[in-house]
Amino acid sequence: MQLTITTQEKRGAVILTLNGRFVSGEECETVRTKIKDLLANNQTRIVLDLADVSRVDSTGIGASVEAVILTARAGGQLKLSRVPRLIRNILSTHRLLQAFEVYENEESALASFEAPPQQAAS
Repeated sequence: MQLTITTQEKRGAVILTLNGRFVSGEECETVRTKIKDLLANNQTRIVLDLADVSRVDSTGIGASVEAVILTARAGGQLKLSRVPRLIRNILSTHRLLQAFEVYENEESALASFEAPPQQAAS
């Protein structure tokens, strides 16, 4: 496996820092399992820090989309922080960027959990 995940709890959220290749196989399965374990333990505020991801493939992108969906179904939120330009370009090209809340850094991602929900326009 060429992906490591560091877990840190801060301000009521869990930050998963991914380092290495987020690709098909054991790497993606590890991320999926980690997300499911967090949700099973009612940890529904999750930030994926992608700054140190060196490579991503379609399975990694799919696992990210799946993580957002699973988290939303559990009543939580999953946000991305420090997304490298390569990954941002891939998400944008495939029109998936709008599926994620993307933040420049960990602090702004954490602060967004505490922001009041926006009211829908009538």
